[in-house]
Amino acid sequence: MHSTNLLLEEPIRMASILEPSKPSYFPAMTKIVGTLGPKSRSVDTISACLKAGMSVARFDFSWGDAAYHQETLENLKLSIKSTKKLCAVMLDTVGPELQVVNKSETPISLEENGTVVLTPHRGQDASSSLLPINFSGLAKAVTPGATIFVGQYLFTGSETTSVWLEVSEVKGDDVVCIIKNTATLAGSLFTLHCSQIHIDLPTLSDEDKDVIRKWGTPNKIDFLSLSYTRHAEDVRQAREFLSKLGDLSQTLIFAKIENVEGLNQFDEILAEADGIILSRGNLGIDLPPEKVFLFQKSALHKCNMAGKPAVVTRVVDSMTDNLRPTRAEATDVANAVLDGSDAILLGAETLRGLYPVETISTVGRICAEAEKVFNQDLYFKQTVKYVGEPMTHLESIASSAVRAAIKVKASVIICFTSSGRAARLIAKYRPTMPVLSVVIPRLKTNQLRWSFTGAFEARQSLIVRGLFPMLADPRHPAESTSNTNESVLKVALDHGKACGVIKSHDRVVVCQKVGDSSVVKIIELDD
Repeated sequence: MHSTNLLLEEPIRMASILEPSKPSYFPAMTKIVGTLGPKSRSVDTISACLKAGMSVARFDFSWGDAAYHQETLENLKLSIKSTKKLCAVMLDTVGPELQVVNKSETPISLEENGTVVLTPHRGQDASSSLLPINFSGLAKAVTPGATIFVGQYLFTGSETTSVWLEVSEVKGDDVVCIIKNTATLAGSLFTLHCSQIHIDLPTLSDEDKDVIRKWGTPNKIDFLSLSYTRHAEDVRQAREFLSKLGDLSQTLIFAKIENVEGLNQFDEILAEADGIILSRGNLGIDLPPEKVFLFQKSALHKCNMAGKPAVVTRVVDSMTDNLRPTRAEATDVANAVLDGSDAILLGAETLRGLYPVETISTVGRICAEAEKVFNQDLYFKQTVKYVGEPMTHLESIASSAVRAAIKVKASVIICFTSSGRAARLIAKYRPTMPVLSVVIPRLKTNQLRWSFTGAFEARQSLIVRGLFPMLADPRHPAESTSNTNESVLKVALDHGKACGVIKSHDRVVVCQKVGDSSVVKIIELDD
């Protein structure tokens, strides 16, 4: 881990900090994942979220049935069509999440130093003295003195909405707990988290598999967020399951690290997964507070060096109910960017928050400001050193394209790709300018019908920092003659001009394949 990715050039004129930022077609290089739900599922609201900078829509199956989420997804499709902005779809599994069910939805008041019983007998009603849970093995997993947290959205910073329990004794299947803080639990469903305790439940449950099979497959989800990933084997099993579902064999698996078990196996999980989500809500409970920042910085650095997207959660919790983030939250978002995060994931803030659009817009503006002082030079040198020599052919081309773009002060890098790998490698070196990924569709057949690939690859780059996809005409193959390459390049340049990222006399770096050779070239635009 390295000392700083912050670049501030002396002398700093403090008044310049207050100067308004120039508007840009791309709100930020860092991507924003928005969770769609009750407050963000109408066509108008989703359209506004897309315009504000959301590039991935997350569907959280911890609540809501498939029909509810399908209705939301149909609204997303209409919004994409009307705004002409691409958006990927992420399915978030429930996994071995422990839950307290409050069927009556009556607020439950818990008083400090009182006692409450956690019971697996779900037929009973939740009350101030009894909380029914969805796991029969809790009594065997915990011992007196163990710490348990319960809340609708664990520990948002307000101790009045989440409760901290300490196990007092175990009575048969029931667990008797001492209440450590006064709180009111409101809603129908609360998450229960046992700190640093192994829960003997499968990472991908039968219910998860059913949702993926019946909802994920027909909707061709781009990303699977694998909740509570604890071992590399969890990712391998999920990938094996997806491979049997035809269209989902291309779906990327993001391992969600939520507890100490996942942290201890992080390197192995990273090697197996397509990306990582740092679920800081649960991690913040499992880890001592003074260790949270250290894990974040270390984990993001490892993801960056591996060239795999890293997503950070729980950054602006207070915006669930407020129009502005706290000072600490605003700084937290910026630090996530400086630490190397590819994307920021918004949960309750957009799911049930009062200001979903404003939250996306605010986070995007903070990310954009942080990116201006990101020390790309230091980062580039670190990455090249980590990759070592001899570099692979693709790695060499990618790093050369970024180095050339920075040296000639190019306004954009254009990369022709069919799998998306070359574009992701370029983005790995964190160029200071956007990377336009021109995805060239490929024709494939299953012996019954012909179809084009490309849409998956284009959408899956929407979670990678600095990468902005466009889908080319399928009549232009990725490896083709100079004439067709020039034709696709013109389309890409016209797109860049329309977006406002390319202007007359700008220099543009182009990375493409000509025959068997990969070529990096610099072009200067005329009037």
